[in-house]
Parts: sequence; C-alpha cells; structure tokens
Amino acid sequence: MSTSLGTDIPVAVLGAGTMGRGIARVAAQAGHRVLLFDSYAAVVTDAIDEIRHRLERDVEKARLPPAEAEAIADRVSPLSRVDGAGDAGLVVEAIVEDLATKIDVLRRVEAVVAPSCIIATNTSSLSVTAIAAGLERPDRVAGMHFFNPAPVMPLVEVVAGAATAPEVVEVLCATAASWGKSPVRCASTPGFIVNRVARPFYGEALRLLEEGVAGIADVDTVIEGAGGFAMGPFTLADLVGLDVNLAVSTSIYEQTYHDPRLAPSVIQRALVDAGRLGRKTGRGFYDYGPRSERPTPAIHPPVSSAGIGAVGVAGDLGHAAGLVPRLNAAGVAVERAAAPLPGLVIGDVVLWPTDGRTATDAAAAAGAGGVVALDLVADWETATNVAIAPAARTGPHTVAEAAAMIQAAGLDAVVVGDGPGLVVMRTVAQLASVAADAALRGVASPADIDLAMRLGTNYPAGPLEWADAIGAGTIVAVLDNLQSFYGEDRYRPSTLLRRAAVTGTAVATGGTP
Repeated sequence: MSTSLGTDIPVAVLGAGTMGRGIARVAAQAGHRVLLFDSYAAVVTDAIDEIRHRLERDVEKARLPPAEAEAIADRVSPLSRVDGAGDAGLVVEAIVEDLATKIDVLRRVEAVVAPSCIIATNTSSLSVTAIAAGLERPDRVAGMHFFNPAPVMPLVEVVAGAATAPEVVEVLCATAASWGKSPVRCASTPGFIVNRVARPFYGEALRLLEEGVAGIADVDTVIEGAGGFAMGPFTLADLVGLDVNLAVSTSIYEQTYHDPRLAPSVIQRALVDAGRLGRKTGRGFYDYGPRSERPTPAIHPPVSSAGIGAVGVAGDLGHAAGLVPRLNAAGVAVERAAAPLPGLVIGDVVLWPTDGRTATDAAAAAGAGGVVALDLVADWETATNVAIAPAARTGPHTVAEAAAMIQAAGLDAVVVGDGPGLVVMRTVAQLASVAADAALRGVASPADIDLAMRLGTNYPAGPLEWADAIGAGTIVAVLDNLQSFYGEDRYRPSTLLRRAAVTGTAVATGGTP
C-alpha cells in the first residue's frame, strides 16, 4: 500500500498566486508546515493574509473551530529565498506557465533539497517530461495538478513524466488522498485528462454558432436542461475567461500536431482580440453590463395539446424512449404505429431521434414527409427541455405538432437549425470519442478519465460511462454520419469505441461486458 507524505515533512510551495496560496492552505490544513515563496515578497504577505482571512470566515460560518483555524494559519510561513527550502520533503511549483522559468527555479530548489525530496509541478499545459528533463533527478519529478479553487475542488491529476519513478506517483497519490483530494493518475500528454477531454464541450458549441445552427442561448439552454450539465459551454467559457480557454485550446491543438477534434475557433479568437474576455471584462459571449439583457433561447411558443389523441411509436426509439413514460404520466396514449423512420408519430409527423444525420437527409433517404429531429436527453426524468430540428421541407405547422407532443410531456421544445447530431448528441459523442482515444493511448485508465471529468468539470457523468449508457454502436454511428456530412477527420470515432461497438463490451470498465 502507498505511503503518504507524513505531516512531519515540510512542504514548500513556489508561487503565491491564486493556485499557490490555495495549495499552501490545503497542505497546511492537512497538518504540514508550509514554506511559501514568491519572487515578489509582497505577494507572499498578501497570500498569507488572505489565507488567514478565509480561515476566519470559516470560523464565522462554523466550518472550523477557532483553535484549528489559528493552527492552520500558523503553519504557513514566508520563504524569502528559494534556497531556503532545503528542509522540504515535497516542493510544489505553481509559478508562471513558462518552461524555461520553471526549470530555472526548480534547478535552484533541487540544489538545496535532499535527494529523496519530491518535486511536483502544478502546470496545466506544459510537459512534465520536459520540465523534469531540465533537472538532475528527473525520476523525482511529477505533476500534481490542482484545480481552482484548490481548497474546494476535489480533483488532483498526478502526472507521470517519462522518467518519473513509480514510487513518486504512488506517494503523491497517497498524499493527495490524505489531503482530502481525489487523485487520478495520468501520463504527461497534452492537456493531461481534463483539459484534453473537455475540448469538444466548447468546440462543438462554437461550431454550431459558426454555422448558424443554434444561438448562444439555445446551446447553453439545451446543454443544461437536456444534457444535465451544470453550465452551458458559453456561460462556462465566460466564467473561466475566453483568453484562458483559448490559450488552453491552442496549446493542446499545437501539441497534438493539429488534431482537428481539438481545433480552436475563429469566433473565440475574434472575441479575445476584441477584448471581450468574459465576466472579468464585463462582456464575452454574453454582456454583463448593468443594462444588458440575456438573450432568450428559441423555445417554441405553447401549442394546444387538444389534438393529441394518441402518439404512435414506430420502430426502435433508441435514446428517445424515455419520452414515452413522460407522455404516459401526462395521460397521453402511446401505441404502436407504422412510419418510414423510427420515432414518435402524430399523423404525418415523425419526431425522429437523431443518428447524426440531418433531418433533411434522413427524410430524403426514407422518402418521408414531415420529419423533425429529436436531440439526446441525458435523463428524461429530470430534463426541462429538448432540442428539435425540422427537415428542410417541414413546415411550421408540422413543427408545432412536434412541439405540442414535447410540451404535453412537460418539456420546452428548443427549435434549432437542421445541423447533424443537433446539440447534446454531437457534443456527447465527441466527448466520448476524445475520452476513448485518451484511454486507448494510455493517457489514463477509463475509470480515472471518467472520475476526472466528473470531479474536474462537474459533468453529470463520465464520457465513457455515457458512451456505455447510450451504446458504443450508437455513438460510432453518430460520429460516422457526422464525418460523412462534413467530410472531415474531426469526427472520426476512436478505434476503442469502434471495437466496443463490434464486441459489445463496455468502454468505461476497460472492456468488461
């Protein structure tokens, strides 16, 4: 069993910015004496004052006893020089994201600490292998990537460089766990787990916006209300900062030799160039000014359900099956019916669960008339809305009949353009594919990938768990249809997903049926 770093071992934290002071508090709260360094002494003073202030607030809110808060604050001491960290058994570096600067500072630390000291970097975008290669003892170097705010966020990515000793990873994982965190192991690859796998969450939203398929409010509303995500991609990007989000996207895209699945967006670049960085500048995708009004999503107006005598079910409903219990609960009769496409039927209207084709293509291939595509819903019991998209020749009356069916089930119908895969389905399919590819390439285990995405980004489920719930075959079919529509490698399914679809095995459990 792994042994964590004993609380009698001092921890040095280099960098007293937001992340550094957060990490310092986490280590001190776990019982370690913490030496906090920054190249600007005033920043260290401010950091220690802020730690003490936040602890006092925790006392006021009865989250900590006064004596314990005082003890935690007293464990954090300023370090005026890097070479004063000689007693540390663990050094956590959280300075500027510049490779040469990190190596220079860590060389100075390495010269004074014991050979057994572990040096951890909190980098989120640089190669741990490259950082370690600049030091004399690369086997003692690993990544220990905390998420902001460090005292609150439970996830820590423990990153092994090419030369990192296995026991160093074990000690860091055990130490993170003893600090009340949930560690996941991963290899030193671009973006590690969370930043890599999360790219399609923003990328697909931006593509929908670029193509005029859905507006900003449409996407966020559907991703939250149907997808079950805590925040839509545009709201989240504004919160994180568009400049930060773009920098991460660009870095990962360049480090993966321009993998099209991870490509940044020209829309985001234009907003950053215009100084619209999100909440911190008062304007990003949304306007946060005092007189601003948030755009409204394209929710279909209420339609009378008086004409809905019964809803027909044609073929296999797939991901739309969960709509039937909601209709039943509302007193709507559901019975078997015939239709040229699988779906829910009222008269000549087919509410067709998307398979990654456009509604127009599906209707043409089946020789069908009034076809309206239906998006993926994560949990039909808790959903508040769902996206629909009419085929090119589907008129407003047909859309209204489809909306009436959805409204009868107690949901809002958000009408978007006829883009392949609509909103939630294409987003989840891409997330699952990038996550599966990360597992295939040994970035991390499927279990750690799913755990990292649930804890690091607050996703409602891990992308591989979601792929298993929907079915790897369905995900692959959606991606194949997206790739066929666009003619781009961006939507190529991971071979791990394709293999799971053929063998009928699960991807979240590493192939267990």
